[in-house]
Amino acid sequence: MSLLIPLYVHPAEDPAAWHRLITRAARTYAVVLNPASGPGDSPDPAFAAAAAALRSAGARLLGYVDTDYGARDPAGVVADLRRHREWYGVDGCFLDRVTAAPDGLPACRRLVRSVRRLGAAPVVLNPGVHPAPGYARLADLTVTFEGHWSQYVAAFSRPAWAARQPPERLCHLVYGVPELLVPLAVRTARERGAAVCGPVTGEPPNPWSGLTPALAEAER
Repeated sequence: MSLLIPLYVHPAEDPAAWHRLITRAARTYAVVLNPASGPGDSPDPAFAAAAAALRSAGARLLGYVDTDYGARDPAGVVADLRRHREWYGVDGCFLDRVTAAPDGLPACRRLVRSVRRLGAAPVVLNPGVHPAPGYARLADLTVTFEGHWSQYVAAFSRPAWAARQPPERLCHLVYGVPELLVPLAVRTARERGAAVCGPVTGEPPNPWSGLTPALAEAER
């Protein structure tokens, strides 16, 4: 099982979490960098240092960019990624809040082509639900579930097209997981056809402010 790590806390606020992540970086699918709901207006030296350490430790880095379900100007999305690459040396991008509807597919296809022209790889799309089937063909990885553990346990369903996808192309991000059940969350993602996951114990408004306990489990 590969772990996608969104760690949305400043390195100066929780240096211990970032240190643990750096020491285990090679065990991750990728780490999402999100200095300010995107790259921010200027380079952040603490994030630049963390990014350099993560790269040296073998991690792939993804720049977080919000697409606002297709409402953002694509030029702004591309500009955010360009700053991520210039300031933090990211490899790819994590396009968040991607629309899932069939009518949004052409615009998303154009956007993915634009970020790939900048050299972004891998490209991760996060609609947070199972989107129309064509979206998964655009991305290297598609997040088909983002939500609370209680919802994941009680209300998850998988369409037929998703069951035919290679597991390494799908990811489940689950928050609010009781710490003792994190290994179960990892196994559940695998059983549901997602070879990449990110189970965390945190709750809204920012469940991704803490490091997943699954990273420590990967050492055992």
